[in-house]
Parts: sequence; C-alpha cells; structure tokens
Amino acid sequence: MMVESDGTADATRRLNVKKQTLDDAYAVPANFLEIDVVNPLTNMAAGKKRYTEYEVRMRTNLPVFKVKESSVRRRYSDFEWLRNELERDSKIVVPPLPGKAWKRQMPFRGDEGIFDENFIEERRKGLEAFINKIAGHPLAQNERCLHMFLQESGIDKNYVPGKIRNT
Repeated sequence: MMVESDGTADATRRLNVKKQTLDDAYAVPANFLEIDVVNPLTNMAAGKKRYTEYEVRMRTNLPVFKVKESSVRRRYSDFEWLRNELERDSKIVVPPLPGKAWKRQMPFRGDEGIFDENFIEERRKGLEAFINKIAGHPLAQNERCLHMFLQESGIDKNYVPGKIRNT
C-alpha cells in the first residue's frame, strides 16, 4: 500500500477558481485583435481594366500595434504582396490565399467572371480568413509589412523589411 507524502497531495489539489460574473463575461477582453474584410468595390482603372478592392478594418488593444483602429482599402494583389513578403522575411508558415481563379478570367464567359457577386463574396471570406490567420500569429505581429498592410493607406513596396520594436 502506497502512502502519499504531503507534497504530492498539495501538488495535485484543485485550484480554487473564482466564479465568473456577468461583468467579467461581457468586459473588454484582455487582448484582442479583430480584422474584418468588408465592402468590396469594383472599380474601373485607366484603360477600362476593372479590379475589386476590399476594406480591411482592424481593431486591437495589442501593444505591438501603435494604431488601435484602422481602415484601409486593399486589392487581391496587395494580399499577394503581403504573403510574398512574409514568406521571404519571416519564420512562419504562411497560409495560402484563396485561388487566383484563372478560369473565371477567360473571355466569352456567360457570367461576370471574377466580378460576379458570388465569387467576390467567396473571395472576401477567404481573404478575411487569410489575414486573421496571419495577424493572429505572434511572430507575424512584429513584421513591418503586416503593420503597413493593416494600417497605412498606401503600401510602400520599397520599404525596408524588418521587425516592429514594441517600445
């Protein structure tokens, strides 16, 4: 028959957990990062070339982000740029973007192709899932390209890659 020592009993005793109140349950979370990809707009560029932009809204209280709320407009190619930058400069596994939809860009289709409402909505959902996976990664949160993507109206493609210092 084994006899437990007092140290073992103390180590395995349950913690006294404070009961959660309604105020605790509905209070602002300790750390949060919310990113929504919304309001797709299809625009006509010079030369009658159409493209779709999405509004990327961010709210956070994470100390690594100096700006706590932002809203910028981004094209699919901007998401591609961010993915390429992260793959090149960071040590994280970068998730894939929603597909490029080559077949939808073929001429003489019977629908709107990549400008079809349903396609735009599916792509919007995919872009939102992509940016939330990226931004939720603690190592990606320190990357300068992510901060530029989420918070600056324009993307400076000649920027110097690096980490954001949390001061």
